[in-house]
Amino acid sequence: MDYRTLGRSPLKVSPICLGGNVFGWTVDERTSFSILDAWLDAGFNFVDTADVYSRWVPGHTGGESETIIGKWLKAGGKRDRVIIATKVGMDMGDGKVGLKPAYIRQAVEDSLRRLQTDRIDLYQAHQDDESTPLEETLEAFGALVKQGKVRVIGASNYSAPRLNEALEISRKHGLPRYESLQPLYNLYDRAVFEQELEPLCRRHNVGVMNFYALAAGFLTGKYRSPADTAKSARGEKTVEKYLNPRGLRILSALDTVAARTRSKPGQVAIAWLLARPSVTAPIASASSLAQLAEIEAALRIKVSAEDIRLLDQASAQ
Repeated sequence: MDYRTLGRSPLKVSPICLGGNVFGWTVDERTSFSILDAWLDAGFNFVDTADVYSRWVPGHTGGESETIIGKWLKAGGKRDRVIIATKVGMDMGDGKVGLKPAYIRQAVEDSLRRLQTDRIDLYQAHQDDESTPLEETLEAFGALVKQGKVRVIGASNYSAPRLNEALEISRKHGLPRYESLQPLYNLYDRAVFEQELEPLCRRHNVGVMNFYALAAGFLTGKYRSPADTAKSARGEKTVEKYLNPRGLRILSALDTVAARTRSKPGQVAIAWLLARPSVTAPIASASSLAQLAEIEAALRIKVSAEDIRLLDQASAQ
């Protein structure tokens, strides 16, 4: 396994990160355990979740994913083999939202309890909180690092100007800096990241662990007509956003490369991301062992320069 350094941090992570958003949502506890076990057994070590997963499900309050991962960690004794990333800042209800220091101090204890661990390897600001000065947020994160509750901090859903400002504040005041960025980025959703965020991350050696690596499943090729909306809980939204002439052009290019490499479209989409010098570890979720095996196999695909050009041209905006 070719482990990669996350930013300037000491964290060595596998080149693909397993998304934990499905645990407790579309994947039950038993299946989640089997997926996590198989992930580690295959040599991967990086798992991403968030306190808010899966609050959007009727009857859920948030913390469901962290709770399942925590039970798995406790039952399996595998804590030292896995890099756990989680996030804070999304609305958890009852005023629990944002990145004010007092809330961060409360939220980290809640996440540690659910995860049944004494430290979080990568603690991320889930979204920017412009109502709180960046320095205050970074100082709060810095205190957690000093206490040993958090090893490294990262950002998610930050704009380039705000990420740049946060990095400058950390440099000026000797505070821990955001070593990673978690942006929306895939073969379809390219423009926002590539225009400003990608050059910034490369310039400052900020690791990138992009979410929606498969565009909510669209890049696997399972949504090719409006009739395919019934294939998943989020099928309707996926089809509405991605099923258009450009989306179909991308699927056609993925099909071409998949045929040449004897692989599947979703694997090619991940291989394209792995070939980007700015990307440390794309995040991909699996709801079954079969899906997990497909994700793992993406590492073995050899995409040529010609393949990359074809995919780049098909996805150009």
